[in-house]
Amino acid sequence: MRFVVDSNVEKLGRWLRIAGFDAAYAGNMDDNRLVRLALDQGRILLTRDRGILKRRVAVGGRLRVVFIDRDGTGAQLRQVFSALQLSAAMRPFSRCAECNTSLLPKLKDEVGGLVPPYVYRTHEQYMQCPDCGRVYWRGTHWERMVKELEAAAEPA
Repeated sequence: MRFVVDSNVEKLGRWLRIAGFDAAYAGNMDDNRLVRLALDQGRILLTRDRGILKRRVAVGGRLRVVFIDRDGTGAQLRQVFSALQLSAAMRPFSRCAECNTSLLPKLKDEVGGLVPPYVYRTHEQYMQCPDCGRVYWRGTHWERMVKELEAAAEPA
């Protein structure tokens, strides 16, 4: 499943990427371009904009839209997981949270100058984005993120 995330739920898009889903950010794109992007790329549009729901392409079912009616990123993530039954499709930590590209495993020696010295000494597994170069590892934040994803994936 591929998503385009309206600017009003951008943090949700980041969490979808962390969960392993292709989630493009719309930025400050106007609604017409946002709808066109979703249609052209076969993406599900995630938004809090009620006006988009009233468009003919949404009403007629050509544009798949999930209206986000919850506040807080965790609640929004749970809403999307529930509405689209995403739990089984989740592939956590497989996409770059910054640029949405699939991550590649890297050997420790390959990231030596790219991570802090303490991280290099204490970690063995790394992933890197081939586009932006960002390096990921299972740091102290990792367990918190896993718990948040597990909570989102639990049935309502």
